[in-house]
Amino acid sequence: MNFFRGVIGGQAAGPQPSGAETIQKLCDRVASSTLLEDRRDAVRALKSLSKKYRMEVGTQAMDHLINILQTDRSDSEILGYALDTLYNIICNDEEEEQDAVTPIPASGKHKNVSMPDEASQKQSDDLGAQFTDQFVQDPEHVTLLLSLLEEFDFHVRWPGVKLLTALLKNQGVQVQGIILVSPMGVSRLMDLLADSREVIRNDGLLLLQQLTKSNAAIQKIVAFESAFERLLDIITEEGSSDGGIVVEDCLLLLLNLLKNNSSNQNFFKEGSYIQRMKPWFEVGDDNSGWSAQKVTNLHLMLQLVRVMVSPVNSPGATASCQKSMYQCGLLQQLCTILMATGVPADILTETINTVSEVIRGSQVNQDYFASVNAPSNPPRPAIVVLLMSMVNERQPFVLRCAVLYCFQCFLYKNQKGQGEIVATLLPSTIDANSISAGQLLCGGLFSADSLSNWCASVALAHALQDNLTQKEQLLRVQLATSLGKPPVSLLQQCTNILSQGDKIVRRGSKVQTRVGLLMLLCTWINNCPIAVTHFLHNQENVPFLTAQISENLGEDERLVQGLCALLLGICIYYNDNSLENYTKEKLKQLIEKRIGKENFVEKLGFITKHELYSRAAQKPQPVFPSPEQMLFDHEFTKLVKELEGVITKAVHKSNEEEKKEEEVKKTLEQHDNIVTQYKDLIREQDAQIQELKEQVSSTSSQNEQMQTTVTQQLSQMQQHKDQYNILKLKLGKENQTQSNSQGDASQVNGLQTEELAQLREEVEELRQQHTLLQKQLEDKDALINTLRSETAEGSAGGSDTEQLKELEALRTQVQSQSAEISQMKTERQELLRRAEASSSDAVSSSDGSVDAAKMAEVESRLAAQTVETERLKEEFKSLSESRAELEQQLASATSTVAILQTEKAKLQTDVQESKKEQDDLLMLLADQDQKIHSLKLKLKDLGETVDDEDDLDARDQTDDDYEEDEDED
Repeated sequence: MNFFRGVIGGQAAGPQPSGAETIQKLCDRVASSTLLEDRRDAVRALKSLSKKYRMEVGTQAMDHLINILQTDRSDSEILGYALDTLYNIICNDEEEEQDAVTPIPASGKHKNVSMPDEASQKQSDDLGAQFTDQFVQDPEHVTLLLSLLEEFDFHVRWPGVKLLTALLKNQGVQVQGIILVSPMGVSRLMDLLADSREVIRNDGLLLLQQLTKSNAAIQKIVAFESAFERLLDIITEEGSSDGGIVVEDCLLLLLNLLKNNSSNQNFFKEGSYIQRMKPWFEVGDDNSGWSAQKVTNLHLMLQLVRVMVSPVNSPGATASCQKSMYQCGLLQQLCTILMATGVPADILTETINTVSEVIRGSQVNQDYFASVNAPSNPPRPAIVVLLMSMVNERQPFVLRCAVLYCFQCFLYKNQKGQGEIVATLLPSTIDANSISAGQLLCGGLFSADSLSNWCASVALAHALQDNLTQKEQLLRVQLATSLGKPPVSLLQQCTNILSQGDKIVRRGSKVQTRVGLLMLLCTWINNCPIAVTHFLHNQENVPFLTAQISENLGEDERLVQGLCALLLGICIYYNDNSLENYTKEKLKQLIEKRIGKENFVEKLGFITKHELYSRAAQKPQPVFPSPEQMLFDHEFTKLVKELEGVITKAVHKSNEEEKKEEEVKKTLEQHDNIVTQYKDLIREQDAQIQELKEQVSSTSSQNEQMQTTVTQQLSQMQQHKDQYNILKLKLGKENQTQSNSQGDASQVNGLQTEELAQLREEVEELRQQHTLLQKQLEDKDALINTLRSETAEGSAGGSDTEQLKELEALRTQVQSQSAEISQMKTERQELLRRAEASSSDAVSSSDGSVDAAKMAEVESRLAAQTVETERLKEEFKSLSESRAELEQQLASATSTVAILQTEKAKLQTDVQESKKEQDDLLMLLADQDQKIHSLKLKLKDLGETVDDEDDLDARDQTDDDYEEDEDED
């Protein structure tokens, strides 16, 4: 113990051992001591030396510390010391290393010579990576650490969480793989969020942040471990946007789970967690004095919304999230922040970007955004207020970029919004008393600020994107340049600025202004032959473009040359040859003479080779480090990629090839029309098939209902049979007990009354069935008579007569059965009359004494009634069977009648066809006889001998006789 006191406490007399020697002795003590207290003191001493002598402790003591974790699980204190020591030698945090110095030399003299900060941090990182590799070399060490996290003791759990976080920072991929294959590894770490001690919960958040970085599999597991529910609860408990660093950590973890993970995004939306984000953005009227933490929290919250509706997500998932955000009121809340006063600039910028992506491509959200008004007097649309900021050169650059992105998203796939913007420029809709979006765009287009020129050009180009109607409408816009001069069109003014070298272009960055105007013109005349004609109608435009392309300018002007080549190529490709001086062929000849085809294609390729082109093509949001680098728009890069190849082919094609292509296009259009007709026909047939399917399904359901009805009737018949058998048994028992007492006789009479009531019901049913069968029989007789009369008139075969005979026999059989039914009815009525008489006799005998003669008479009547009941039962059974046979015969008769009707219709059709053919043959024969007769007359007139028909018949007879004689010989 004196040794430890010397290490931990004051200095002892004599020479002091070096740090390496001290650490070696402590390691030996940890390895060899049998007492737990000695090992604990040694590990505590190693912990105190682990920061100052990090390399020595890590090199000599790591294996001993890991062994302590495996063997001394029962003592939480020594486990805590061991975990803290491992954390100190593995962690690379600057605050842990700020007091680090070089190791003590062997001479024992302390040389506290601090290394430079960068070199010290690099050495610290190298040590941390080295010791981390040594620790995770055996995956069991990480598994052991995960098992220690199940300990509830604070001194074990907290250093274990910190150690695992440090391992993930240094070797994230390797440690993630070990945790992923460890049974219940992720679940153990998720339990940290439920710890009641805030220190462990907060460090658990940091651990999960490192765990979920760039690992989709772990992100999915964490999400399905109720991570969203727990994190949103913590954010609410901590005060949402007004919370502290814990809210920031929760939001960072949510971003890790949702970013570029479509499965987790869908789970977040389906779990209705988007609705829980709305209270985050509820800001009051007084927005002054925002803390830095609140700004950070709200910034992360806005980023979380953008992750759900990012343009890189699948269109279906993005549209679904946009719909949910509108329905729950989240978009409305964001627009409130957008129009609020006192909001910090960076929060306002991020809010504009967030609103942009929430409304991008969603017609409902875009319509709502168009209806939002700023709280001004008089109220102005939010779009107008934002455009005022975009064309104002005093506004921050990032804010102007955000407003441009918002305007682009508002017009993305929104032809209604495009029409509204262009309408504000038309003469019939201009309001002199208010500022419109079109006026702001025109003002920015021709202002002295080159960035305003570029932003206004791109914004106006988006109002024309893929909208032929608005491109033609914009040709009507007239501008008043100065007093006393006639107005010029917007297209003419743009081309005048380019071709004449206006003062606006020469001020500031003229390249940026010219690039913006050229992008606007290319978008405007693309796929619009009328706009091409208007552009070519100005005699100065084509010479200006050819001069710009053919000149050898500097590096900065190459991009302008490429855009001029693109504009001229569009004029060739979409030219309808309406101007005689600028047809496709003449423009190509002009390029070949003035520029050269190869040179033209080379200049056209300058656009895609520009370094800023590839940067703008990556994502829709305009993000530029400086205003001078704002040259390309994302949608314009798509247009260049689409047109570069077709323009190159159009320039190299000859006139004959173009004619062939036009013929092919016409053929394809005709083919498309035919395909469209067939598609329409297929749709009609599909509709008919669907109707037939519905009819079949309804018929099937009706059939099932009929079968159900038949089953119910069969079950009712069986119930009636069972009731009849029960009554029969009761009646037998009553006959036996009637002779014993007079009270028994009265009971039998009571049962007979119930039986008589049932018999009456059965007789009534038989009467109804008889009426129904009689009616069906009459219908069949009428049908048979009709068929018989029709068959007698037509040419029916012998089979029809036989079938009619069968029907007649069936009719006779039905009549006989109906006679039997009526006989049964008569007998049943007689039986009822007897039963009523016997019951009245029994009631009268109960008043006084009954003599032996009457009793004998009653017994005889009862016996007769029993016999009659048995006979009635048999007859009822036979009647039921005959009824079933009758129904079957009626069904067969019905089918036979249907067959006869079908055959009759077929015969009538054949007769009509044969008559028609005979009439045609007779007409042909008459025409032929008339022709032969006329020919004979002509031959006779010419003097030729013509045999009449009688002579020909005689000659034919003679020839036949001659042939018979030869046969006899």
